[in-house]
Amino acid sequence: MNRRLFLKWMAAGVYAFAHLPKLQAALPKMKITRVRAYAPPNPNPLFNQADTVVTIETEAGITGVGEGGFPDALKQCAGRLIGQDPQHIERLWQDMSRSFFYPPGREKEHALGALDLALWDIKGKVLKLPVHEILGGMVRNYCECYNTAGIIPGIKPDMSVKDRAAATIAAGYRAFRMGAADTPANTTFNTRQKLNQLYEECVQAREGVGKDGDFCIDFHQRFDLSDAIRGCDLIESLAPLFVEDPVRAEGFGEDLPRLRKLVKVPIAAGEEWGNRWDFNPLVENHYIDYVRATLPNVGGITEMMKIAAICETHFVGIVPHFTGPIATAALVNSLGTFSGPLLMEYNFEGKELPHVPVGLDFKHGKLYPNDRPGLGVELDMSKLMPILEVTKYDTNRAQTYFRPDGSITNW
Repeated sequence: MNRRLFLKWMAAGVYAFAHLPKLQAALPKMKITRVRAYAPPNPNPLFNQADTVVTIETEAGITGVGEGGFPDALKQCAGRLIGQDPQHIERLWQDMSRSFFYPPGREKEHALGALDLALWDIKGKVLKLPVHEILGGMVRNYCECYNTAGIIPGIKPDMSVKDRAAATIAAGYRAFRMGAADTPANTTFNTRQKLNQLYEECVQAREGVGKDGDFCIDFHQRFDLSDAIRGCDLIESLAPLFVEDPVRAEGFGEDLPRLRKLVKVPIAAGEEWGNRWDFNPLVENHYIDYVRATLPNVGGITEMMKIAAICETHFVGIVPHFTGPIATAALVNSLGTFSGPLLMEYNFEGKELPHVPVGLDFKHGKLYPNDRPGLGVELDMSKLMPILEVTKYDTNRAQTYFRPDGSITNW
């Protein structure tokens, strides 16, 4: 580094430090006054994992937007937010996570995650910055995407797997994702018989994407360990990008290590699973190649960035599962700053999102960041139906303790 550049950097640092009190004073002091939840028109009738829209209102007139959660869990978590400073995101996350008798399960993590998205949206709007800038800035120009089953404009119901895969790659997507011998729900699924169909459809997928394209297949926990091994072996020569959730999530801790030793295909896991404590042993021991963590399921951006740090440490990629439009915007803002391999799922192409007129910047198979403050989304409230309102701080069903320094610990 030359002397002039060094002195310039030093001067900038001194200026920032000297003006820190002014910068802090410029940030409005605010409290959360109300949390609301809404039922939107579901943009994906086949999958409503992140359907509920949540808003966090403040006395400063700034409102944050999130997505996900069920009313009971949202009510429980939101009761811990009223009267609190929304800018203390980590503290509020700890409070919502730890202030009830049981550790958070999947439903509570979903609700906690939805509210966490709204808190980050507020933070960005206060600072007049997109969330990805607050998290350190984008490390990529765009987020590559894959599409499941070729659900894109121009696809016809009777098209073959090969034609769907080819159309997906032609539309600019990085990869084509398929189910493992999918059949209509609530019908018989004979796993042994379906393995042959699985192989034949994977042959079509490889032909469709070509030698330079990628396809991935979701076993969706349909197989026991022995059939999962056989299925992975059958398609190994076709070089899938990954095989997803090859065994039951309840058996990840036992079966994934065994599977890892016996098959050569890359493995992705975790779309219905957990938090950093769940993922850590799988990532640390390289039992999986890709984490399927998504938002808001894992507990929001706050938890996602901790999972991302674990993945980056051990050189494991992240392939988030498909979610709602607001949560997808949050994924671009958060995982756009993750330096490891990233592939986003996108199934909104050609679909109307009437309640989110401003949100996702998608073009030719890629999601792009934007410079709008917060998560960069805007709502059309006329398209939303109110289903929940919380305005009072809840201490009746929640208890916590504080360490001498004021930080939160378990009750």
